Amino acid sequence: MSVQELVLKQRTEILHALCSSGSAEHLERILDILLAHGDLIWEEYQDIQVLGRALYTKARQLLDLVYTKGVDTSGLFLAALNQVLPEAQRVGLSFSGCCSNLEEKKKYQGTSTQILLTQRPSLVSQLQGCIDGALKALVISGHFTSADCDDVRLPIHTQSQQARRFLDHVRSKGELAAKVVLQFIEQKQESGSQLNEDTVTPPKELFKYQKKLSSSVSAQSCFLSTYGGTSHMSLDDIYTEGQLELSHECVDVHGPLGVEDIVGTVGTVNKEADTVLVSGDAGSGKSTLLQRLHLLWARGAALQDFLLIFPFSCRRLNSEHRELSVQELLFQHCCWPDREQEEIFQFILDHPHLILFTFDGLDELKQSFSDEHRLCCPTQRAPVHILLFNLIQGSLMKGVLKVVTSRPEAVGPVLKKHLRKEVFLKGFSPSGIDYFVRMHHRDPTVAAKVLESLQTNTALLGLCHSPVLCWIVSQCYKELLGCGEGSPQTITDVYLMILQHFFQHQSSQSTLGIGWLQENLETVLHLGQLAFEGIGTSCYIFTGSDLETCGVTEKDICMGFLIQSKDMSSTHSQRYEFLHVTMQCFFSGLYIVLSNDTHRSTIPKLFEQKGMRETDLRSTCFSGCLPSTYQQEQVLEGESTAVETLNLQITATFVSGLLSQRHQSLWIHCCPSAVIEKRAKQVLRCLSKGMQKHFKSIPQPVEGEKKSMHAMPGFVWLIKCIYEMQESRIAKDAMSKLEVDHLKLTYCNIGPVECTALAYVLQHLKNPVGLQLDNNSVGDVGVEQLLPCMHICNSLYLRNNNITDEGIRKLIAKGIQCDNFKKIALFNNQLTDACTQHFSHLLKTKQDFLAIRLGNNNITAEGAKQLAEGLKFNHSLQFLGLWGNKIGDAGAEALASALESTKSLVWLSLVGNGVGSAGACALANIIKNSTSLEELWLTENCVTRTGVECLIQALEHNTHVKSIWLRNNYLSLEEVEEMAQRESRLVF
Repeated sequence: MSVQELVLKQRTEILHALCSSGSAEHLERILDILLAHGDLIWEEYQDIQVLGRALYTKARQLLDLVYTKGVDTSGLFLAALNQVLPEAQRVGLSFSGCCSNLEEKKKYQGTSTQILLTQRPSLVSQLQGCIDGALKALVISGHFTSADCDDVRLPIHTQSQQARRFLDHVRSKGELAAKVVLQFIEQKQESGSQLNEDTVTPPKELFKYQKKLSSSVSAQSCFLSTYGGTSHMSLDDIYTEGQLELSHECVDVHGPLGVEDIVGTVGTVNKEADTVLVSGDAGSGKSTLLQRLHLLWARGAALQDFLLIFPFSCRRLNSEHRELSVQELLFQHCCWPDREQEEIFQFILDHPHLILFTFDGLDELKQSFSDEHRLCCPTQRAPVHILLFNLIQGSLMKGVLKVVTSRPEAVGPVLKKHLRKEVFLKGFSPSGIDYFVRMHHRDPTVAAKVLESLQTNTALLGLCHSPVLCWIVSQCYKELLGCGEGSPQTITDVYLMILQHFFQHQSSQSTLGIGWLQENLETVLHLGQLAFEGIGTSCYIFTGSDLETCGVTEKDICMGFLIQSKDMSSTHSQRYEFLHVTMQCFFSGLYIVLSNDTHRSTIPKLFEQKGMRETDLRSTCFSGCLPSTYQQEQVLEGESTAVETLNLQITATFVSGLLSQRHQSLWIHCCPSAVIEKRAKQVLRCLSKGMQKHFKSIPQPVEGEKKSMHAMPGFVWLIKCIYEMQESRIAKDAMSKLEVDHLKLTYCNIGPVECTALAYVLQHLKNPVGLQLDNNSVGDVGVEQLLPCMHICNSLYLRNNNITDEGIRKLIAKGIQCDNFKKIALFNNQLTDACTQHFSHLLKTKQDFLAIRLGNNNITAEGAKQLAEGLKFNHSLQFLGLWGNKIGDAGAEALASALESTKSLVWLSLVGNGVGSAGACALANIIKNSTSLEELWLTENCVTRTGVECLIQALEHNTHVKSIWLRNNYLSLEEVEEMAQRESRLVF
């Protein structure tokens, strides 16, 4: 296939790669390269870059032009595409036959205007950061007017777009203007100053402001601000690093990510964007992570590339109803300069790369993200959410890095196209739980007892991967150690434990009696109403008037569930918030269960996932406490934001747990038994109805294929609600109606907590299923939580789940006992040679096992040899995948020896394993002797002609083999062509 045909064949994929991010940078860099090599003339470039034309239209026009220009231009285009696209976006594209030399033409040949074209790619890079100096040189020489300068400096343009616009303007001004620019660049280089780093000399007042700002940030950050708010817990004494992961695989990452990697270059997917998103579930530690980042900067311990950091809480920005400019937002909500405000703000505008903004809790903003209302002027006033959205997308303050935290469900595709990168915060690792507990309990004896209790209760250990739950468990260690066999199993159990702990702490008695809830019922209902009304109106910060409306007294506040809201700019009266948003959801759940005022439609509405604003979850009384503008927004929008749905789901989960039979003794004397029973039945009906809705969505299978259900996150939430009720009859009833062969739960944010709930429910399935949990956060603890449902799994897919050898040890030990278990896939985990001894044991023991896929792990020749020991005794395995490991020739030879006479193996993949000709020749023996093998994959290895000759000879003795894949090995184009003609089953 010619390179011209290759461009045509891949047209759809190329368009997606160029345009899916929403940034024009990739397309514009390719245009630069084509211009520099003369394959695109200036008029063609201008015709593509028509102002206002859609990105996809421009890309299509370029592809049309490249194709019509023929093979040479198509080859150059593919080479440019290969150079420009990040690795993740090159996956699936072929660059075969493209031009390999993209070096620019010899410097400074021809006229100055010609040089601007031939050196365009490097000039665009060199000019970024020093556009102002180049513009000044052209103004002084009389070639540029102030209007020209303003046109180049438009704030909607990125730095690279400003550089291109500058070069386009210079070209239109003629030869003399071009010469001035080249002289400017030459002088910069000769003086030894870097073009992209202008020397910055901040004014004296800025240093004074920096000192004041860092002092303010330090004061706000030195104590844990969320759930530790009442105990003045030092961040230094308790901070434990969570697990940070990039949203996509990155070859540059070696070892775990740290705090500074969030603002670093690692994992960048869109260099022109300024916003980094840190996403994680409620309670995963997002706010604490930002606090740590702020504190390190304020102390001068990290992030010293930034002169100023401006931290914002989106929860508190909800309370700002005035229209503000960016300057007012910075100075009024963070720190007010004592003098020279205009000079300081001008410095911020002139040096955006020295500034960092952080926005905590974007999901708690009352308005959903939108990029429709564009704002470019930093002095123009607008509603705060409009400012925030324009800062995030880069229309305002381009060049300032912004770090935003949010729950993942609240982040849609419109926001994602404006992201520099996304980082997932996955909560604590097992070692993180250990560290946190030991930091929380300075007495090593107490810490050891708590950790021992967790190890004996894996369900509770799974919950402790969430930092907020780990804090509760550590805080309630006396209750935990004193509960014996009644140790907490569910999230509801844990929150009831902290409820009892706080009441005990305020009680004059040494221990609370069995009627402890009845004694504190008024407080529970007061705080419950406040929480309930707040959840229904997305209100998380409460005024004194709000508290008074719900009857909250000073005694209720002293219980410790509410903390005073911290706000650097607050000049208002005291405001309060719950210790954590999950605590607000818990109290809201308590109110729904115990209040006499709960409307009969509240529980059914709570479990619905649409139209939440139409529910009875807010009272007109409380709505009166909200600003009228928000009430108008409620009417106009009419639909729940993602975070409102999430908080209502968390509340519904607590309601399910609170109405469990196990807890109904608590409600005696608090609420009539008949009412509790009625509400419990309502929950059961809602769960049954919700599950049925999912089951009805299962499509009928295509003839010859298995019936499959691709579950959505809402399904996982219902499963968690069923688990909270801890009644096996409910789980059995739910699963009795699910009839599928394959259950797919990929990208559903499943961690250890969800694994516990899934196993509890899925173990009651009537027939075996394939369970697919790829691309989640299962980990070793999650694997252990899944073991109770292993008997019902005929296949288990756990790709990209951060599982180690220890998790595999437990998984295989259980799997060997399960008759149905026949397939496993563990691509892209943390497996080493140590896991292969367990797979070897599995192969020796289970003579009906069909498939093992261990691609992209850290298995070497030693691991392959260990696997081979098991393969010698196995007569059932059909699929073996080891792509992306490091087994080399020695590993391939060991596997070949074990599989030499296999009568079961159909498919073998050793892609990207450093296998050379020695390994290929050994594998040829399998081909020569096997009566079952159909496909052998040896793509991206080191096989030379010698190895291929062995494979060809082996194929002469085997007509059963369909294909041997040999792309990207050590073969010349001539050798590939010759051998492909000799043997059609070789795929190059």
